[in-house]
Amino acid sequence: MLINMPWPEDALSDDEEIISSFRPHWKLLFIPLLWFLGLAAAMILVSWKLDWGRWVLLAILLVLVLWFVVKPLIDWWWTRYVLTTERLITRSGLIAKKGVEIPLERITNVNFSQTAFERILGAGDLLVESAGSAGQSKFKDIPHPDDFQALLYKVREQRSIALSGAQPTPPQDPTEAIRNLAKLKDDGLITEAEYEEKRKQILDEM
Repeated sequence: MLINMPWPEDALSDDEEIISSFRPHWKLLFIPLLWFLGLAAAMILVSWKLDWGRWVLLAILLVLVLWFVVKPLIDWWWTRYVLTTERLITRSGLIAKKGVEIPLERITNVNFSQTAFERILGAGDLLVESAGSAGQSKFKDIPHPDDFQALLYKVREQRSIALSGAQPTPPQDPTEAIRNLAKLKDDGLITEAEYEEKRKQILDEM
């Protein structure tokens, strides 16, 4: 499930609406958490065991905390992925900001990738191919990339229909669709496995 987050309304154009807005997956906080635990233990040990040079070592450990714990946390907090009815946006950075904006009508292909561990956590990467100078844009460590891929395709199709002025095709009656599938199976045009797979898809969409 993608969790929506606030996005400044003044960043949107007229009639543009936010479909989904979220931060990177929380798995990015694993390493900073380990650093925090290790450095906290080191600070306690230094304060307890050492008399000489204690403040120098504590200062060094504090710098390490800022770099390996606080900085990644700020980077995670200030990175945002936003899908609107018109474009796909990424923004990152607290002071020095950077971002990518891809109009939906320019997107030509979307692929996601997950390792076995990422699939358990519900994380992964999304590779968006688009026409023009942008080429390929990689959105790393997003939550549920397979769900987001499906959502992105759906919104892109709606955007294409809106730009062309065409009316969307009304959805087919599920009962009629299953009846047609059964006829194709009886006529030998599709296999039993294909029939069951398509029937399950129709029932899932009801």
